[in-house]
Amino acid sequence: MYEGPVQDLIDELGKLPGVGPKSAQRIAFHLLQVEPPEIDRLQAALQKVRDGVQFCVSCGTVADGELCRICADPRRDRTMICVVEEPKDVQAIERTREFRGRYHVLGGALDPLSGIGPDQLRIRELLTRIGNQDDGVDVSEVIIATDPNTEGEATATYLVRMLRDFPGLTVTRLASGLPMGGDLEFADELTLGRALSGRRAL
Repeated sequence: MYEGPVQDLIDELGKLPGVGPKSAQRIAFHLLQVEPPEIDRLQAALQKVRDGVQFCVSCGTVADGELCRICADPRRDRTMICVVEEPKDVQAIERTREFRGRYHVLGGALDPLSGIGPDQLRIRELLTRIGNQDDGVDVSEVIIATDPNTEGEATATYLVRMLRDFPGLTVTRLASGLPMGGDLEFADELTLGRALSGRRAL
């Protein structure tokens, strides 16, 4: 335990996701050694995040204005919506350069044990968006790209049930299976099972 403000800083840093006690301590002592202008820039960036970050009124991802750059881009395919859990997932899919449609961020996944049900997520907004046409264009495919864990699977199953009544709508799920460069002997049973059931003709 350290004295006063230093321990307070370590405690606050330790609350961040992925930052353990040792990392929090290293970051805190790094901040003690940097020049004051660097601390001012960090403080200003945190202030901007607190005061200036908005969420896109259409898809729910982080935005500078009312619409994010993806929803505002007329070149994106408006007939396809990829449903993800968090804004960070949008960036992960964008890095592939394979998807040219639009997104819908749920804001999490179903987790009844933590009190997160359908009403806590942006599921109603998704249904409204599909029912009212996205910018006057019929949505023909919804790709469910929730995480391949218990909560993500529960969310995907719930969404499939909600979306099956829309006429002409195709609902797909991201394939899951073996990572490139991996060895079969190191794959767990669930991953290997998914790879087998999702096999495709060559």
